[in-house]
Amino acid sequence: MIQIIPAIDLIEGKCVRLTQGDYGQKKIYNENPLEVAQQFEDAGLKRLHLVDLDGAKAKKVVNWKVLEKIASKTSLHVDFGGGVQSDDDLKVAFESGAKQVTGGSIAVKQPDLFEHWLKTYSGEKIILGADAKNEKIAVSGWEEGTSIWVYDFVEEYVEKGVKYTISTDVAKDGLLQGPSFDLYKNLQDKCPDLNIIASGGIAGIEDVEKLAEMNIYGVIIGKAIYENRISLAELQRFSV
Repeated sequence: MIQIIPAIDLIEGKCVRLTQGDYGQKKIYNENPLEVAQQFEDAGLKRLHLVDLDGAKAKKVVNWKVLEKIASKTSLHVDFGGGVQSDDDLKVAFESGAKQVTGGSIAVKQPDLFEHWLKTYSGEKIILGADAKNEKIAVSGWEEGTSIWVYDFVEEYVEKGVKYTISTDVAKDGLLQGPSFDLYKNLQDKCPDLNIIASGGIAGIEDVEKLAEMNIYGVIIGKAIYENRISLAELQRFSV
């Protein structure tokens, strides 16, 4: 059964969504992220993808108190990302209650440090962030492109112990036009044992069903929930 992972993105401690990672296209959905997390929990969902957008910009963890509050007041399995750039950031995230932490830009820019985290915490706790634009890795909140082919990037890290990756097609994110099925199929073909978490572009329950049919491990859903394209009730059957 595919893992349903609702998303909360944080700016100034509030629950927001961006369109294609653009801070200028910000929409606030709720001033109280804990309230949103509790709604997910009440609907029977087990997981949460929590992104510190302030942290991604500041290049250090900023919204750790929100993480701490959600982790201590719900039973959700929280994976946390955004601004985790140092050993201290990683420690803060885990001590604040994250069950898993995602590293994306760091895996590109400081591979030795990311590999150190993999060895120290294991591939069960460290998720590889592999965001792509035209199948090339994009970093720093998608503000920077690279010439690194996403499939080679992921495969190299799988060989170094990565077990989970969150991959977002930047061109799809926030547009409610459907996810990049080809990206995930190609990743599956290249790394059959990898737990792939699809992210970006989910527009309706049929997208979730198609990813489930593909045996994708998990799917992150953000705007489709907040814009009432998918109800929490519809997602409950995947969380049995």
